[in-house]
Amino acid sequence: MSDLASQRRIAASVLGCGENRVWFNPEKLSDIQNAMSREDIRNLIDEGAISSHQKKGISRGRVRARMVKRSYGHGKGPGRRSGAKGARTPSKTQWIKKIRAQRKELRAQREAGSITPTEYRRLYRRAAGGQFRNVAHMKTQIELVTSRRE
Repeated sequence: MSDLASQRRIAASVLGCGENRVWFNPEKLSDIQNAMSREDIRNLIDEGAISSHQKKGISRGRVRARMVKRSYGHGKGPGRRSGAKGARTPSKTQWIKKIRAQRKELRAQREAGSITPTEYRRLYRRAAGGQFRNVAHMKTQIELVTSRRE
């Protein structure tokens, strides 16, 4: 077989890929050998005598399968964990989740008329101070506040 190094180099440049990805049609090697200019190479690419192999990628299939399993709790055991509890779910993220739920519940109670705006503001400040563990704990405190009122 003849030396097609220069044609391969020019084709790689025209195709915008590496030389290893350039493919020559074995039936048209004589045409390719006669191609000396970039224009000749472009014509051969249009004819299909020269093309480029598809770029090899890394499959995400295994990752997708793992993510599906993790969505329902598999593969999250102690052997898979590296890093402290606070590194996996930061304390600030936990706080944001908790305080947003509490504030949403407070707004709902105020809109429903279960608590007065004054009580809402007092409970809002207590929630911001971290006095309630969760929404259920806050609801019990609201019941105490409203029972004293009546």
